This record gives sequence, structure tokens and C-alpha cells, in this order.
Amino acid sequence: MARRLRFNGTGSDEDGCPSVHEDLDSGEIIVHGPQLTDPDDIAQLQRLSPGETPIVVPRELLVDFGPKEVTRVPKIIDLDAFGRLFTSFEHTAWRLETRGRYASDEGTTTYAQFTRGEPVAWEGVSPDWCARRREQTALGKRFERVRIVDNPATTGQLYLLDNAKRNSAVGEDIRNLWRSDANRLHLPVEDFWIFDSRLVALLNFDDADNLIDVELIKEPERVLRYAQVRDAAWHHAVPFKQFAAQLTAEE
Repeated sequence: MARRLRFNGTGSDEDGCPSVHEDLDSGEIIVHGPQLTDPDDIAQLQRLSPGETPIVVPRELLVDFGPKEVTRVPKIIDLDAFGRLFTSFEHTAWRLETRGRYASDEGTTTYAQFTRGEPVAWEGVSPDWCARRREQTALGKRFERVRIVDNPATTGQLYLLDNAKRNSAVGEDIRNLWRSDANRLHLPVEDFWIFDSRLVALLNFDDADNLIDVELIKEPERVLRYAQVRDAAWHHAVPFKQFAAQLTAEE
């Protein structure tokens, strides 16, 4: 079985070499870069075993993207603490949504309307949530999301495409990206919020697609990784109205 590798970062601004990857299951680190080839240099290496290849990487690459702890203890918060992040951030809250369904959506009146093929009456839905969003956007704060969509789209994803009307009305900027494009960009299959480019809230779901808790990530090198994901997803994603029009044209 192939490893599940995550790209941590690169020391190059051009060709992406040398770089650091991490095995998400074993925690092993994989580094690639230019090979050390001078025989006099190789002769100085100790304990170089057959089959091993010495490579050369900048010190900054390991400082910036190498692991800082042998075992990292996740910082988990409950959903109440998670909710408070949406008023305590200073300027930008950005979300990646990657799942095919969210259990919390399916118990709502609007979801029932949508699955019956009725026009969804978004006006007046979740008035407290809408009021809080408007309060924050009135302060100049930004809420942005990219939602990944399968082809064909799931019912839950189509519901969220319709739901974007409400979110947009309270000041959120919603965009969509095909799953195939997300895979091409090597985006992680993770749901997260990133606040002010300094704090990541990684959302943990159970097997029934219920949000159960949230992991806070503050280490700069890990936050940078998620910021890179955000930039790639945002660049390639399409505003939801344009995406919905494309979807309708293909049907």
C-alpha cells in the first residue's frame, strides 16, 4: 500500500527541490534534494549503508519544515470553545470543506425542503448565526470558504451550493472547487478553519459525519502548511454562482 504523504515545504522558490514530506501514518520524514556525488565528500560520511543516498539540503529547510517534537500532543477543544473563535479573530476566517455530507445539515428544515425539490426559504433561517456574522463583517472582518464538490455532486454538496445564498447574504465569500482539481493540487482531505493566518482549527468528525471536536494548531510551520493549502484552493476555486451555473449547464 502506498504511503500517505503530506508535503511540508520546500527550500526552493523555483523547482520545488529540495523538499520535505511527512508520512501521515508512521510520522517518518522524507527529504529529497540534490545528491552528494563528490567521492572525497562521500568518503567522510560515517555509517553510510549500501542502498543509502546522501543528499544536500539547506539548513533552513529542516528548521522551517522539519518536526520539532518526537511526539506531538494534540490540543483538543470542545465546540463551545470553537464557537468563540469566530468573534475573537481579528481579520480573516477561512474554511476548507472537503466532505460529501455533514450530518448536522440533514436534520434541518431547509435540508428537507431541498431534498423534496422545493425552493429553500433561506430568509429567517438561523437568525442568531446570521446576526453574529453580520456583526463581525460590519467590523471589517472577512469570512471565506472553499467547498470541494464531487462529480457527480452528492446531495449534501448540492444542498451547500444552495446554502451559499444565505452565507453570501450575511457577508461570506463562498467558492467551489471540483474534487479532481483538489486532488491535482494535492489538497488534504481535511476540514479546517484558519484564523488570521496564525491559528488553524482542524475539524474532527466521527464515522457518522458528526463534528465531535476541534484540534487547535499554532505551530508556525504547520500553520504555514495550511496557509499554502488555502492560497492554492482560493486561487483555483470558482465563485459559487458561477460554479452553480456551470453545473446546471452540464446537466
